[in-house]
Amino acid sequence: MKISIIGAGAMGGAMAEGLIKGDYVNNEDICVADPSRTVRDHFANMGITATPSNQLAAQGADMVCVVVKPWLVESVLHSIKDVLDYKEQVLVVVAAGVKASDIKTWMDKGGDMIPTFLAIPNIAIAQLQSMTFIVPALAAEQQHTEQVKALFDSMGQTIITEESHLAAGTTLASCGIAYAMRYIRAAAEGGVELGFKADDAKHIVMQTVKGAVELLEASGLHPEAAIDLVTTPGGVTIKGLNEMEHAGFTSSVIRGLKAGAK
Repeated sequence: MKISIIGAGAMGGAMAEGLIKGDYVNNEDICVADPSRTVRDHFANMGITATPSNQLAAQGADMVCVVVKPWLVESVLHSIKDVLDYKEQVLVVVAAGVKASDIKTWMDKGGDMIPTFLAIPNIAIAQLQSMTFIVPALAAEQQHTEQVKALFDSMGQTIITEESHLAAGTTLASCGIAYAMRYIRAAAEGGVELGFKADDAKHIVMQTVKGAVELLEASGLHPEAAIDLVTTPGGVTIKGLNEMEHAGFTSSVIRGLKAGAK
């Protein structure tokens, strides 16, 4: 399968790196289109095709992924519309807030529509650890859905969902990775105040978060049940948790998520 990624910024570049690290496709079957010579040289040096032409990238690819800023999607789609084979190719649009109804207007060819998906991964896709939301949006058949899901499954985990849930998915997983990193930063700074060197504190917190995830995945426990296992009555853990709650920890997280979904 040949995959083209149009737009190799933070997210498109992360997708390209994930494909290179993974085993879903061979490097010679990956193409990146980007206007930046520096970006193209970076990916060419990694063994994949890089071009400044959106049209060249789109031609001949089995799956064309448009990964640009939302306000650029319309112009990029118009630039490749005439070279796309609506019967042989699949289009994946990765851009928060872009609606399927708009894509239909932009891409309609006399009533014909290319199989189109909306997808929202996060930047951990570069490390094959993304949480990706996929919406079969336009003219998508089961085999197309299986292809797109297999692509993103090779770089993390996926959920097939509805377009109405994409905003929530974006804030929970795509924005959410930044929220998780903010916790790591805050805890690391606390570690410095407790006497550790900055790099040691960051390492300690990162390993602790990784361990928490591994424990929850292995046990299947609800987070609160797992918390109870390490919360001794009258001990330091419950004191720390309660102090965080007094400062609005849970409420702040929920309010941040809801703000991001608006």
